[in-house]
Amino acid sequence: MDAEDLAAVLASVRDFVRTRVVPLEERIDDENAVPPEIVAACKAMGLYGFAIPEEYGGLGMNLTEEAQLAFELGWTTPALRSLFGTNNGIAGQVLLQGGTDEQRKSWLPRLASGEVTASFGLTEADAGSDPSTLATRARRDGPDWVLDGSKRYITNAPVADVIMVFARTNREAPGNRGISAFLVPAGTPGLSIGPKDRKMGQAGAWTADVHLDGVRVPADGLVGGEAGVDRGFRIAAKCLAHGRAHIAALCVGMAGRLVHESVEFARTRRQGGQPIASFQLVQGLIADSMTDHYAGRALVLEVARAYDAGTDRVAGPAAAKYFASEMVGRVADRAVQVHGGAGYMRGVAVERFFRDARLFRIYEGTSQIQQVIIARQALGDAAR
Repeated sequence: MDAEDLAAVLASVRDFVRTRVVPLEERIDDENAVPPEIVAACKAMGLYGFAIPEEYGGLGMNLTEEAQLAFELGWTTPALRSLFGTNNGIAGQVLLQGGTDEQRKSWLPRLASGEVTASFGLTEADAGSDPSTLATRARRDGPDWVLDGSKRYITNAPVADVIMVFARTNREAPGNRGISAFLVPAGTPGLSIGPKDRKMGQAGAWTADVHLDGVRVPADGLVGGEAGVDRGFRIAAKCLAHGRAHIAALCVGMAGRLVHESVEFARTRRQGGQPIASFQLVQGLIADSMTDHYAGRALVLEVARAYDAGTDRVAGPAAAKYFASEMVGRVADRAVQVHGGAGYMRGVAVERFFRDARLFRIYEGTSQIQQVIIARQALGDAAR
């Protein structure tokens, strides 16, 4: 994407987020749903395919461009980005990283247009950050595969048209080996979705359990086909690395909004006859948050450039996700503190963002998992 086109896309998304979505944030939080007209607008703007190559109908953004888009999307409720984030991210990347030509041609154009919504079915009750204990099984039955098991906290599962399900195809293989990915369309007999999860924050971003009871998948539903049947973990790892950098950028965008809310409140809130912006301890809180925001933005852009260059697609995304997700939590906490009692009240943006931000330190690999990845990349075999 050339610089002029990127600038136009970013300006359009910025205007859309700030004029159309921000005024709806409380409604989305109260109703636990994004209004249909916003969903339709996202499809029309091409947001369901921003990271999908142009040959499949997407915008074809590289990660550096995608990070700048995520900065804009992070300005508002995470429920907006959740609508289409999985199509571009961990689910769509399954096909980009490991799908056959036929699978890509069949699914990616529909993901890019928003005709199809995808989910990424990796997490289980006893297999989250570490998939080596993954229990969902896939066995051959003639030309087909039969899947049994359950997945937990699966984003967009209640509305998904297809779920990328990771299952163990070789029970004898140790650890992360012997895992494959399957395309399981909604409505496949034996596939059922649990009720929507009730979460601390991120209302409007739906998650639910996925149950597979004798789900029959034809041979062409195995991601990547017969060759390399057990490469599912490698596909998942690549998808998650891309997703971690994206989440880091989203956290930076949210931190920017929180700094904005803190600055505006400090300028207008008066105490003892003067704005609280004149109090040096309040200034200190805002200065720390601004510094965190600057540091997160710089780190994410540097990591994205290295990812695009192919020089670091492991430690960098882990470091960005670790720092930015922890950083936005600090910024959210300071924002509540600047607001005082008002920051603890429902209906105030920083209270909602405080709840929303907490999840970023958990999904797509907890902060502790990121620490392990970063350290092992630095220490090599000595760390194992």
